[in-house]
Amino acid sequence: MSSSPFYDALETRDPQLREQALMAALARQIVHAQLETTAYRELLAGVDASRVNSREALAALPLTRKSELLARQAASRETDALGGYATVGWGGLMGPRLARRVFQSPGPLYEPEGQASDYWRMARALYAAGFRAGDLVHNSFSYHLTPAGSMMEGGAHALGCSVFPGGVGNTELQLQAVADLRPQAYAGTPSFLKILMDKAAEQGSVDGKGAAMRSVRKALLSGEAFPAALREWLAERGVAAYQCYATADIGLIAYETSAREGLVLDEGVILEIVRPGSGEPVPDGEVGEVVVTTLNPDYPLIRFATGDLSAVLPGACPSGRSNTRIKGWMGRADQSAKVRGMFVHASQVAQLVKQFPELTRARLLIEGEMAQDQMRLQVEVAAPLEGLAERLAVAVRELTKLRAEVELLASGALPNDGRVIEDRRRLD
Repeated sequence: MSSSPFYDALETRDPQLREQALMAALARQIVHAQLETTAYRELLAGVDASRVNSREALAALPLTRKSELLARQAASRETDALGGYATVGWGGLMGPRLARRVFQSPGPLYEPEGQASDYWRMARALYAAGFRAGDLVHNSFSYHLTPAGSMMEGGAHALGCSVFPGGVGNTELQLQAVADLRPQAYAGTPSFLKILMDKAAEQGSVDGKGAAMRSVRKALLSGEAFPAALREWLAERGVAAYQCYATADIGLIAYETSAREGLVLDEGVILEIVRPGSGEPVPDGEVGEVVVTTLNPDYPLIRFATGDLSAVLPGACPSGRSNTRIKGWMGRADQSAKVRGMFVHASQVAQLVKQFPELTRARLLIEGEMAQDQMRLQVEVAAPLEGLAERLAVAVRELTKLRAEVELLASGALPNDGRVIEDRRRLD
């Protein structure tokens, strides 16, 4: 059993060497995507991949949004059910290599799983959570339709762990399995782990089965919020629980370490934090939308906009890992609202900021009551210019077909929470 605190040497690389390696891999991935996928052959037509070797060059490429994946998949069902984004497939219709599995997320949106060991790169997060070779992992993530169960199982196998595929539901049967098999580790959602532990305690007062969960001493949790109060509750009962951030499209994005300070990025992704509604990167520390480029050759998503909000956490991780940290999931970035029968979107607010370079940030407030909506555009400016408010009001009207009051604020006055549309209307 390994005594190293790190999964591999990549985690402690000099940050400059990591960045050089990532940028070199990025250029190769762009070439690969252009040559091997019909989607990126079209989306990145005319792009010189050899020049996409910096953060600035990456930021100039278009975003890939989930809505676009859905639309392309729907449009090409008969010839390519994965929408032209994957280099793996089946039946001779798609890709030169065979997909091991295909999953379905709500939409429906289909995601491939390639043949690589630990395809979703979850072993790194499991290792940071204390999972080691020889452990039995009780995996209560879903094993049907969505890939969460397969994600955790692949990572556990890569570490040399055995897995009990509990899946979702069937609380009594899962608790019986825990009592009989005595696994050391749990993978699943925070809420279901608490359900199991509460049920075990309840049974203990009746038939002595309260010891069912006592073998579980470590857990990797994901899929929902993991509040500090629940972390402390689990710790009081002897379970050291960690969380990770992953999606069905990308796999592992970031994971928690023993430092308990934010989430450290996985070594196989390139992350950007962009202003919601745009592809423009924000300064470190500012909340924005998580955009990820994966180095996965089977599903080479370029600048995939997750729709999640987060921010870069400054400084190095006290655990000794040298990769960038993020604050974790901080809400959703795909903000929109309906005002007087018209939709307003975060992209429109981002367009205003781009149109007026004197603005640093903006937020559109929607106030009043339904049918009596009022919009107020709050903008940060370093030095208010004469006539700026009036010009902004005209621009809002032209862009949204709606009127808005304009409020000029000093730099730093708006909350750093990533919200660009705030609906304060009374809906009752």
